[in-house]
Amino acid sequence: MSPSTRPVSRLLAVTFMLSLYGCGKDDAKYVPRSAPKVQASLPAVPNVPQTPIKRGDVYTVWGAGYSLRSRVLRKSLGDKPITIEGYIVDTNLAAAPECAIHKGGKADPENCKPAVPTFWLADNKDAPRTEAMMVMGWASNYAQIFDAIKEIDEKGDKAEPSDTFWGKPIPNPLPAKGAKVRINGAYSTTFTGASTGAQADPIMGILTYQKWEVLEQAPELATLPGIERKPKKK
Repeated sequence: MSPSTRPVSRLLAVTFMLSLYGCGKDDAKYVPRSAPKVQASLPAVPNVPQTPIKRGDVYTVWGAGYSLRSRVLRKSLGDKPITIEGYIVDTNLAAAPECAIHKGGKADPENCKPAVPTFWLADNKDAPRTEAMMVMGWASNYAQIFDAIKEIDEKGDKAEPSDTFWGKPIPNPLPAKGAKVRINGAYSTTFTGASTGAQADPIMGILTYQKWEVLEQAPELATLPGIERKPKKK
């Protein structure tokens, strides 16, 4: 190829390359898209109790239980009796077996295995037992309650029934569902005063009754199966 034809050849080559490039596909145009609409699934907000641990020096039921389970707050309970306020939401008096309902001083039959008299204390009137703490130590057996009912029905508010087995007062009025009370006593995970063995509740704890103040009376008097209460005397 002569030197004179070289520029023409280069021009033809460039033109050919450009024609090939021009025959290609057009570039895809950008089309904006909106963000996908995804519905987030989040867990429900937990139901955090609004009850305070204490009101002054008086524990709530929830507050006492929370303190008992807390490594930090458990020390604040100390070794001295504490005061807890709440509603009596249940008792086991109605479940007393017939073999255990009799005058004090008489032993239960050998095959009679009654539970220790107990009532349950909670922050709300309609709370279940699972949200309540057991209160024990206010009566050693149902025979003591049998005698207490007789004395209270005869003397009314002046009656001062006592548990002859434990040598301590029995509350007057007797614990009944619906009453609002303020109770002072030892509080821990166990109760060791029962002759049938220790009772334990590591979640809500057990309050051992020492004394109480009735803030609101129960709608009905407490009783045992088969025993009809007399009208309350002043």
